[in-house]
Amino acid sequence: MTLRVAKLALVFAVAIFYSLVVLNNTTDYDSNYQFVRHVLMMDSTFLGNRGMWRAVNSPAWHTLFYLAIITWETVSMLLCWLGAFIMARALRKTPAAFHQAKRIAIAALTFNLLMWFVVFLSVGGEWFLMWQSKTWNGQDAAFRMLTVVALVLLLVFQPDADGQP
Repeated sequence: MTLRVAKLALVFAVAIFYSLVVLNNTTDYDSNYQFVRHVLMMDSTFLGNRGMWRAVNSPAWHTLFYLAIITWETVSMLLCWLGAFIMARALRKTPAAFHQAKRIAIAALTFNLLMWFVVFLSVGGEWFLMWQSKTWNGQDAAFRMLTVVALVLLLVFQPDADGQP
């Protein structure tokens, strides 16, 4: 039972995290919008780099990218909450039933990982060369979240059996 509660608590923790992220991105829209805008414009990458043809200078595209990120985070948040509630309802059921109840949480965490890996590390970090920026570089935060969510996913994914703590 302890292991089940740990899995459940960690999924709830990720849901709480994403709730705060969505709250921050919607109530203080401009702060993170500026981050996205500067990454897309590549205005703080190394001078003379040959990747500047990738820069996106359109405010409409900046807004679209940022709204896509907020949408992705919102879906992640909702899926984590749903997954956690389904797991909570199955907490005292058989190991097979509890393992089955983790499906939404596993999908949510995977969706989460894809955001950090694809959007932040791949697109932001490599395509828009965010790694070159001292000011607008979110790779450390993205890697931290990728790692945290990956560890939660690995624990949640572990099968449940009779006699576990």
